[in-house]
Amino acid sequence: MGKVAAKIKVMPNSPEIDLDALQERLESALPEGAKINGTEREEVAFGLVALYATVIVPDGAGGTETVEESFGDVEGVESVGVENVGRI
Repeated sequence: MGKVAAKIKVMPNSPEIDLDALQERLESALPEGAKINGTEREEVAFGLVALYATVIVPDGAGGTETVEESFGDVEGVESVGVENVGRI
């Protein structure tokens, strides 16, 4: 079974959110078998910064749905969306 890399955009619910702490909460919320392979930050507007996490998950097992659900349940997250997916 192969692996899938997904670039996931996480929007915080406020510009005041500590992005380092948010990133740590995202990492601890990952389902078993998934890992964050890198993160980027991009200013959106009015001080709001989006966090882009590149997540590696096993191919099969529901794809990125479990990661999206886990990220959506993290405190401080407004929305989660998959930007790009590819096999590695």
